Amino acid sequence: MQNGARYPSLVDQGIFITGGATGIGAALVRAFAEQNAQVTFVDLQQEAGDALVAKLGDRVTFHRLDITDTDALQQAVTDANERTKLGVLINNAANDMRHVPGDMTPGQWRDCLAINLDPAFFAAQTAAPIMARNGGGAIINFSSINAILGPSNMPGYVSAKAGLIGMTKALAKDYGADMVRVNVISPGWVVTQRQLATWLTPAEEADWMEQVALPKRLMPEDVASLALFLASDDSSMITGQNFTIDGGRT
Repeated sequence: MQNGARYPSLVDQGIFITGGATGIGAALVRAFAEQNAQVTFVDLQQEAGDALVAKLGDRVTFHRLDITDTDALQQAVTDANERTKLGVLINNAANDMRHVPGDMTPGQWRDCLAINLDPAFFAAQTAAPIMARNGGGAIINFSSINAILGPSNMPGYVSAKAGLIGMTKALAKDYGADMVRVNVISPGWVVTQRQLATWLTPAEEADWMEQVALPKRLMPEDVASLALFLASDDSSMITGQNFTIDGGRT
């Protein structure tokens, strides 16, 4: 990432990231810290969050937080603005939980939405008026190509990720007059430690490579590079858009 593009508009910019302790989220935290932004991130994983702060230094602040606690999430966004003028919200936190549709309970359905959809709205609800007072900003939501492909045994996750695309369109219109841009990133199969430990077997990866145009691993840093651009002033006239980064899978 250090050899990538530099964005002067991100220097000292206040950034708030959900799910920032590991995987794509940690790559986002690192990428914005390398741009000399002021990064606040939240996650449930205390040890990983603390380790990331220890590595990146005083430009990064971590709070252990359950994003399904709406009051706590909204307070964390407000508090972040008190520390560093908030200009960017990244709704990254997610759980790609699996369920057989016929066996799914109402509680499991609600859990999928409570983790993968609801926090993005309520974080944006708090961040947008703050950004408006600060002169504008950028909200970046994270969907998935699964919202389009619709893989089996993921009905709640797929529905939530599709909802994020629609929500992005709606909020871009609602917040545009205040110069708050809202876009969504839809990654393909990103190679994180969690994916390697759970779903991305050698056989599955070989199958994936047969389906993409660019036969190489999609890494968290690739996704973070796109997020940097969408957060910066270089994308100042882009809003309401869904950016797919999947090596040409879709």
